Amino acid sequence: MTKHPLDIFSHCPKCGSHNFNINDEKSKRCGCCGFVYYFNPLAATVGVIANEKNEILVAVRAKEPAKGTLDLPGGFADSMETAEEAVTREVLEESGLRVTETKYLFSLPNKYLYSGFEEHTLDMFFLCRVESGDCPIANDDVEELAWMSLDDIRPELFGLQSIRRGIELLKEKKNEIKNKI
Repeated sequence: MTKHPLDIFSHCPKCGSHNFNINDEKSKRCGCCGFVYYFNPLAATVGVIANEKNEILVAVRAKEPAKGTLDLPGGFADSMETAEEAVTREVLEESGLRVTETKYLFSLPNKYLYSGFEEHTLDMFFLCRVESGDCPIANDDVEELAWMSLDDIRPELFGLQSIRRGIELLKEKKNEIKNKI
């Protein structure tokens, strides 16, 4: 059984005190300085890149977690970056494609194991239009890229829970997405 992420933090990040105790199910409070730390999800973005054939760009993960499984381009938002800027940057880093337009689709919660620590994320899915003529090239956290028909994509081949659920939603809403391309 996985520990709650707050159980890992034993010292106050503000004053360093050991008197850092559970405040409620979402926070810890320091008995010395009064600092309250809330464990909120990290912002992450997912790029849904579709072509004129109603295929979407699918990646193979090059690193853990879920190395070797299918994924969609995306990643964590940096500090002081909008979700749109984050998905644009991540798509460029992972595929070399330059995003020209983003449209928010939906969001899903996720748990992401990183260095033995379970990060909770809020994954925001964006339909991304890219510059025409660009060819995707696998880079960064991506081993391989391929265009796949939404009809042929099998959600169970995606290693991350939120992406798997996102693929299911995309398949359910494929006509809506086709009209947004």
